[in-house]
Amino acid sequence: MKKLLLTTTALALGAALSSLPATAIAQQAAESAETVTGKDQTVTDLAYAGEVFTITATRNPMPAFDYPGSVSVITTEEIEDKLASSISDLFDEEPGIRFDGGPRRTGETPSIRGIEGEGVVILFDGVRQSFISGHDGRFFIEPDLVAQAEVVRGPSSALYGSGALGGVIALRTLDASDLLGDGEQFGYRLGAGYQDVNGESRIGGTVFGRSADGRFDGLASLTRREAGDISLGNGLELTADDKLLSGLIKGSAQLTEALRLEASWTGYTDDAVEPNNGQGANEGDLVEKEIRSDSWRSALSFNPAGNDLINAGLIVYANEASVDEDEVDSDRTIGRTVESTGFVFDNRSRFTLSPAASLTFTYGGEYYEDEQTGTDNDTTDGTRGGVPDASAETTGLFAQAELEIETGIGQFSFIPAIRHDSFSSSSPADDLEIEDDATSAKAGLAWRPTEWSLLYANYAEAFRAPSFNELFADDIHFVIPLGPGVEAENYFIPNPDLQSEESTSWEIGGGVQFADLFAPSDSLQVKAGYYSSDVDNLIDLNVDFAFSPGCFAPGAGACNAGTSNYANVANATLEGWELEADYDNARYFASINFSSIDGENRDTGDYVGILSPNRLNVNWGVKFPEIDTKIGLRTELAADHDKVNDPAQERDGYLVSDIYASWAPATGSLAGLRVDAGFDNVFNEEYERSFAGVLAPGRNGKVAIRWTATY
Repeated sequence: MKKLLLTTTALALGAALSSLPATAIAQQAAESAETVTGKDQTVTDLAYAGEVFTITATRNPMPAFDYPGSVSVITTEEIEDKLASSISDLFDEEPGIRFDGGPRRTGETPSIRGIEGEGVVILFDGVRQSFISGHDGRFFIEPDLVAQAEVVRGPSSALYGSGALGGVIALRTLDASDLLGDGEQFGYRLGAGYQDVNGESRIGGTVFGRSADGRFDGLASLTRREAGDISLGNGLELTADDKLLSGLIKGSAQLTEALRLEASWTGYTDDAVEPNNGQGANEGDLVEKEIRSDSWRSALSFNPAGNDLINAGLIVYANEASVDEDEVDSDRTIGRTVESTGFVFDNRSRFTLSPAASLTFTYGGEYYEDEQTGTDNDTTDGTRGGVPDASAETTGLFAQAELEIETGIGQFSFIPAIRHDSFSSSSPADDLEIEDDATSAKAGLAWRPTEWSLLYANYAEAFRAPSFNELFADDIHFVIPLGPGVEAENYFIPNPDLQSEESTSWEIGGGVQFADLFAPSDSLQVKAGYYSSDVDNLIDLNVDFAFSPGCFAPGAGACNAGTSNYANVANATLEGWELEADYDNARYFASINFSSIDGENRDTGDYVGILSPNRLNVNWGVKFPEIDTKIGLRTELAADHDKVNDPAQERDGYLVSDIYASWAPATGSLAGLRVDAGFDNVFNEEYERSFAGVLAPGRNGKVAIRWTATY
């Protein structure tokens, strides 16, 4: 009743404050927009009629609504409203994507449509992020550095190769053009924030600029966060002390009219004191965890004016990510380092086939190599169990066509794509090398019978090659104390016979899109779809707890606790529904997202995959352009989660609400100031997300202030 009363009060307050006529509000919003000089937006930013564009879905800019599949684009404005502490905060409303592992930022891992781990490709500025660990997160980047995020849901190996069974998450970092307006050459941004659920403080600064002729630009940013233990919804605390430092240096040069060069470095460090396994409710032996990541990227683009056959790009990169853990109560130190190098190139050739038909042909290739080193000062040879010294190489070639045809019954888009990958993994210690190849195809068809309607269907194939951890893991997995001086050791067994995970998927859906529907310059988009994927040869970790006789009878041999190995264990069907709806005008904004997923082992009938309950997310609010203010309310409603094989894993449904507000003067002496405040989990709901094994954070008060000056 208390929640209903507060929500009703908020609705009434919003209605009372919105009493100005819609036409007057629209006029004020237009005047404010004219006052602030618009920055040099790219196609990945907000565009006409409130529409957003995706690049990741097809490697070419196209309206996200028009894509014959499911893609979500999180804009700069939406990111700013989140007051994000970790990357997972950016995606908490998006359908089909969940972050598991609990609330520690060091352990959060994404899943898309029931697929997690190596089944999700992650890109930072087009660079593949290859670090994966059983108990560590995958996002070594500060949320404040992200200008835009995209999620392509569904198999995407036809463009991105191994690992895209679930989909692709792509982040684009800030550059100078995001912060400078027309005629502006340089500026700075200072910011600070605080949230009380873990006592986290944040402070950061950014400088940016470009030459008078616009040929050169650059940006440098540094952010520091310090946080303590996390207060959960039941009043208990989860150990999670960490100190984070993240930086970005980025620049570009327009060498000629057609040739552009970019270079960047992204750095990330996090010194944390927490359990070795940072996921779930673990409160075991603590370690001093040192997380380090450095990423170097250079990009070259060549786009000569008047030449429709050439629009080429090349990205060359090198990443190094490591997690070292120094046990607090012993002298043991373990570590994992993954070094990645690679490049990806593509070109676009455009053809006008007739006044009613056009074709864009995109083709290119990719090469990358990952090398892993595991260390443990408690072993005789210094190697770490389960973290083999190994390497993997992948070479891929891809091609895609985008055919657009105008007919008497509407516009058709047909987008077929295909990619072939050759890959190998090797472990010098085991004198093993595994080679294989795979071909992935995809085809999407969209039909717009009217300007405001869309129907689509697509078919996709995808695969995930076994990782070197799954192929070559050996040595000790874990130790079980059985008594004074007696320990049982469980050992990894390599499995070089692992097969690649493979999937075939169908998706159908449709949507409507309107502008100027209820008020001047408003927009409404609704898009929904159903998908079904058959995933074969799912890889899972099998653990055999068979104790040897030596554990109980002196002189009967060594004591061990069985073995662990990765194996192809299941053939699954994953299916579900997703819906996205957004409305925006000069006074109001609202979005509704819904997702439902089921997964079944076709061999046994058991549930399989990273499943979650049916979930509804609503975000709505009121804008007050006359005072440069916005107030919003986010609500997540989840059903009971009973899609589990073990009744002990069932979760109660929940209703969680967040409120937030921002003030950003557009004119006057305070132009450039932005103040954000809000409360997450307003009612201190005691709830648990699926598979986390730990309650979510409790009520969290947040505040942030930012000052941006440009000249």
